[in-house]
Amino acid sequence: MQLNNSLTAIVTGGASGLGGATAEALAARGVKVAIFDLNEAVGSAHAAKIGGKFYKCDVSNEASVDAAFAAARKDLGPERILVNCAGIGVAKRITRKDKETGKIEPHDLASFTKTIQINLIGTFMMIAKTAAGMQALQPVTADGERGVIVNTASVAATDGQIGQVAYSASKGGVLGMTLPIARDLAQSGIRVCTIMPGLFNTPMMAGLPDEAKRSLEASVPFPARLGSPAEYASLACHICENSMLNGESIRLDGAIRMAPR
Repeated sequence: MQLNNSLTAIVTGGASGLGGATAEALAARGVKVAIFDLNEAVGSAHAAKIGGKFYKCDVSNEASVDAAFAAARKDLGPERILVNCAGIGVAKRITRKDKETGKIEPHDLASFTKTIQINLIGTFMMIAKTAAGMQALQPVTADGERGVIVNTASVAATDGQIGQVAYSASKGGVLGMTLPIARDLAQSGIRVCTIMPGLFNTPMMAGLPDEAKRSLEASVPFPARLGSPAEYASLACHICENSMLNGESIRLDGAIRMAPR
């Protein structure tokens, strides 16, 4: 699929980080970009910067998703590209000892459920909604391609560390549904791939001390640094452009394999 001004893309979590860089990269190629995010101030500013449009959206809430889709399609036309970057991380072990009482307590269900709801169910809902819309469109390539969906998992899907039970479960779910969804949508000419980032220089990393960042960088075999959101965006754009990429989950990690902690 050739990226140009005849296409519309939706990027969830597009206000900043991996999503922000992807929204910017698509817009630089002429694509009309709809940013779906909860951060209205940052999202609106980024949309204005790249010439896109911002839509406040909670990917875990169906009514919010439906409203954002309706508004974006009215303003920019039906989307041909969906990039799912919205997500959260939770650092909790499956059990913990209360410092005061010494009692062993289980991982709370609320934070586990929220992580699954946003990272996995939110991704699924966005895919299902966009696929239904794409299937009604005419193909745009000689191969019969109607659209492209790019998801974001994580190396934690396979290399989950201590304290990542909720996050790893959610990202493992995204990894696990990539191939069956690609097979479901193949007859409609809609491709589905997933990117599994390693250690990236995103807002989540911004609060870490320099020493902690240097330690993380040293753990990456090559290049020995944190990944740039622009490198994620470059791969997302390439997936859109390369029609033979389908049903694949791609590690983008500098060959890192995460240690237990």
